[in-house]
Amino acid sequence: MKAITEERRFRTRKHKNSQKWKVFKNQKYLYMMSFPFVIWVFVFQYLPLWGWTMAFQNYRPGKGFFDQKWVGFDHFQALFQDEHFYLVLRNTLAMSLMGLVAGFVFPVLFAVVLNEVRVQFLKRFVQTVSYLPHFVSWVVAAGIVIKMMSTDGGAINDLLLGLNLIDQPIQFMAKGQLFWGIVTGADVWKETGWNAIIYLAAISGIGPELYKAARVDGASRLRQIWHITLPGIRPTIIVLFIMSIGHLVGIGFEKQFLLGNHLVSDYSEVLDLYALNYGLSMGRYSFGTAISIFNSVISVILLFVVNGLFKKFANESIM
Repeated sequence: MKAITEERRFRTRKHKNSQKWKVFKNQKYLYMMSFPFVIWVFVFQYLPLWGWTMAFQNYRPGKGFFDQKWVGFDHFQALFQDEHFYLVLRNTLAMSLMGLVAGFVFPVLFAVVLNEVRVQFLKRFVQTVSYLPHFVSWVVAAGIVIKMMSTDGGAINDLLLGLNLIDQPIQFMAKGQLFWGIVTGADVWKETGWNAIIYLAAISGIGPELYKAARVDGASRLRQIWHITLPGIRPTIIVLFIMSIGHLVGIGFEKQFLLGNHLVSDYSEVLDLYALNYGLSMGRYSFGTAISIFNSVISVILLFVVNGLFKKFANESIM
């Protein structure tokens, strides 16, 4: 009996291997096309992970790998004992969460509203205009935001003064409490149109017969949006949300660096800026690498946790 069972397993395994080989032969050109991109990912995404060893050394440029002094977790201990690190972590998480919420709510709303526009010329015009800020570099975009909020001829202060909502111009860029909102608002203005593209594509994939049936049943446009459009793009929203969680801690530093100044430094400095200022700029390469490792590890943990939660409760996942 045992011999028969083993033979069945062998045949099953052989059959599976044969099927895999057939699939490979049928799709060999597809594999050949993807091979250069696999090499690119390995060279530029995985090979640099070798540099993580610097975090466990007292790295000195010019010395060979085996000539470096190994210090274990000393740099991580110094990181977690630094009070400024927790201030920077607070700023990073606050701006990340605000950007995450706004970065999903506004593009989804914009896509849904734009989908309801029946005048095609107006729809295409609004789409085109909404994409344009995405192609503007943050250097230019930050200059526009700063000028708009300036106390000397800034459009926002002029508008508030014209409406008699304030008595004197507000120094927006000098108030740390407003900095998180300014960064989030600037990011929404710059990226909403671009981020809405994928939702518009998902909406276009919803069968028109569903809307026809809903209209026959007397459903209003709001009811159609709530019961057809939003459920139709729900998988897309979940997948993009899970992927965005992976970047919750690693939000970059361009916006904060360009919009910030010494008056709001307690609110503008994020982890990447912290690594730049207290790591690379001061020649503490190992310390800067330790910050980057912390950033990456937390991002991976968050990604797996959120993906597991959505897979369990919403039956949606990316892996």
